[in-house]
Amino acid sequence: MPHERPLEEILPESQFAELLRSQAVPFGRLCNVLAAVGTRSWTKRHYYQLASAADAVESFLDDFGAKFNRQFSLVRELVASSRWLALAGFSVAHLEGRFESYGLNVSLGAADLADSSASQRKVLSALSTWIARLIERIRAEFERLGISWSSDALAENGLSPALTKRRLPRNVGQEELTDDAQRVAEVASKYLAACSMLGDLGLRRITSAEERRRKLQSCCREVQARVYEASVHNLQSTYDTYLKNTVVEGRDERLPRLRGYVSGALHLLEAATFLTHFVERHELEIRGDPAERVIASLVSQSDVQDIILNDLLWWANAFLQQGRGIAAELLPAYIDLQELRVELPENLRLHARPAALIVSIVSRYGTPVDMEVDGHRCNAGSILELLVAVGSHPDARSYVFRGDIHPLHDIGLLFEHSLGEDGVENLPPQLHYLRPN
Repeated sequence: MPHERPLEEILPESQFAELLRSQAVPFGRLCNVLAAVGTRSWTKRHYYQLASAADAVESFLDDFGAKFNRQFSLVRELVASSRWLALAGFSVAHLEGRFESYGLNVSLGAADLADSSASQRKVLSALSTWIARLIERIRAEFERLGISWSSDALAENGLSPALTKRRLPRNVGQEELTDDAQRVAEVASKYLAACSMLGDLGLRRITSAEERRRKLQSCCREVQARVYEASVHNLQSTYDTYLKNTVVEGRDERLPRLRGYVSGALHLLEAATFLTHFVERHELEIRGDPAERVIASLVSQSDVQDIILNDLLWWANAFLQQGRGIAAELLPAYIDLQELRVELPENLRLHARPAALIVSIVSRYGTPVDMEVDGHRCNAGSILELLVAVGSHPDARSYVFRGDIHPLHDIGLLFEHSLGEDGVENLPPQLHYLRPN
């Protein structure tokens, strides 16, 4: 019987050091390039290449469990930190390069334009400075571990260009609406929702480090940052999937302007997510291990939070709010606003199940619909608001819906067919999307 190898073997640290030396050669050569050009001259391509090279080294370290090894845990954390900061730098540098094509340079007043440009320069200067410190400490760790650092550098023209990500449309849960006007209305509605999402945070520039920390604790933990980013990302994806390079976009110059605001905000929210992850990854009061103390000595958590709040979130919100008026103009221009009055049959109640069907109809079309009962108005796209309104007026039998004709038509059909209480499988074909898959 052949000898079977164990599922896991313990690798001597000296042997792993030699493996790491070979694996880290491209990373070291790139770091030499960055040192040669100077932090003030780093471009989007430099940040992109650094994030990719650091990711390769970090993955290699993780494959061998370096996170849990005393000799290699610090170098692993230093490499990972340089990657997260490089990702943030890439997003901001990309915005800087596309600022004019997004139309942001002409939409901002002179004072705001100067402030925004200064903010981007501040962010990139801080990120490159922090990354340079991390790289120097990585070099020192290599020396401590007896790992030689590559002495040569990549040729500047040998850097790979920043690749465009290619993705399928983000359309899970979306129906194939063929009406361009409906799509414009959907984008405008989502845009206004994103404006409210960030506007409701009550963002302001805060100079006090402790007050800033408390504000971010309440409104921008990593899970919240990812929601902000995903919401705006989905908005941009919807636009690019259904409106970009279409006839309707060519006819209405407001649409590409709106897209520019979305893209500007998205890149800043991406960077905010990366830096929020970095902060939470190194919160000393939570983790407190030696690697965290080293990171804190190289990159001030307070300074990172300053950038997250006073530069990234601040301008992401400002860009979106610039386009609020355009979205508000587009919505009524591209939807047929109507009013629908319905009566609830005596043998039926508008409880949670039919309310959820109403919400599904509103969500399908992506445009706002209000419901009014006995003078109480609510958002018909919110199950909570619907149930509160209905529960506050339990004896009401008459309801008024206001919104685009398309969702109102389907809501009318739902009421005509007993709110689906006879079984959603018995609803008419026009409401097929309410049936379970």
